[in-house]
Amino acid sequence: MGFWSEGTGPEVKRGYRWVAYFNNLDRWMVKSVTKPTFSISETSHRFINHTFWYPGRVEWNAIDITLVDPLNPDATKTILHMIEAAGYQVPDRIYEQWRTISKASAVAALKRLKIQQLNSVGNVVEEWVLKSPWVKDVRFGSLSYDSEDIMDITLSIRYDWANLWTSNNSVLGAAPGISEAAAFPSSYKRS
Repeated sequence: MGFWSEGTGPEVKRGYRWVAYFNNLDRWMVKSVTKPTFSISETSHRFINHTFWYPGRVEWNAIDITLVDPLNPDATKTILHMIEAAGYQVPDRIYEQWRTISKASAVAALKRLKIQQLNSVGNVVEEWVLKSPWVKDVRFGSLSYDSEDIMDITLSIRYDWANLWTSNNSVLGAAPGISEAAAFPSSYKRS
């Protein structure tokens, strides 16, 4: 017990020390974010009276990002422009130009998405970079006369996989022995 009470224990990651970056939105607009998760499928083989389990494919799960919706900059308008940039057109504008959503335009509309976890002095100790992220679902919040809450927008983001960089230079999503410089090329700036 003395280990914790003396204040000399290891510093731990805290759920309120983080920032997220995407689509050039102001960092303060991102209210909450779920970190990447994945699931491994399974398959079974039955033999006589026994079942044997084998791991299958890794599938990265969608994450949720909740934004506050200020008047300026208008987050609702920004999200709608992002969806239009992905290729969506409302039906009354469909004859202006024939477009549909594509993965390339949806990923380009969101731009790079990264989540940084910070230590007590503001240094990055963990960074997730989502690969090929795109907006899967948008919820613009609820209105109620009983509520004084700040309006939120919740986005569900689908991505192909995520790379992880930690302060001890370990990298998830790269072959063993790959350095941070190789995993994050010079064109990528960690900030």
